Amino acid sequence: MPVHKTKKPAKKAGAKPVAAKAIAAKPAAAKNGKQSNSKNGRPAKPAPVSATSEAKLQYNAFERAIQLLHKRNYREAKEMFEKARQGPSQEIASNALLHVQMCVRRLAAPEPEPKSAEDHYNYAIALINLRNLEQARRHLEISLKMEPRADHLHYALGVCLALSGDAAGAYDSLKRAIDLQPRNRMVARQDSDLDAVAGQPRFSRLLFPEKDA
Repeated sequence: MPVHKTKKPAKKAGAKPVAAKAIAAKPAAAKNGKQSNSKNGRPAKPAPVSATSEAKLQYNAFERAIQLLHKRNYREAKEMFEKARQGPSQEIASNALLHVQMCVRRLAAPEPEPKSAEDHYNYAIALINLRNLEQARRHLEISLKMEPRADHLHYALGVCLALSGDAAGAYDSLKRAIDLQPRNRMVARQDSDLDAVAGQPRFSRLLFPEKDA
């Protein structure tokens, strides 16, 4: 663009010339195309992690820790709760600390050693409530070896398998429980833990045989 010259105004007598303000030159771009943030040409530092990102990481760590706690994996749960303590949310950090202390107590306590079929059953029910289904199934299978004609054990195994997604196994166990004790049919009709399979035709026929009559 051409520069148009203008006449300079006449200087007043005795007036000192005003120094022009120096305009700092922009640093040259680096060879890789990135701008530098200092005179020596070093690359600019990455932007800090936003508070929103840190909050999300903290929340995800807490959620993962809760899942591990439900699986009774106290060691890994404790580690995740420790991570959840680091973050902007004081509420999550406070809850995470309480859970860390709980995990420490659980790790120090010895695991229960059920001996009778009823002991295995009671422990399995507690595990089902925690949704530790694989371990619950093992204890129910042990209890059924001890008392193969106990209808409540077959029923509990049916519930455990239904929650695990094993519809075929759940049907066999529930049918056995109903064959041994017909009142289990009425119990199963009102059991919300069976909602995932109750709508299937064979379960419907098992729980509501009068509809086919």
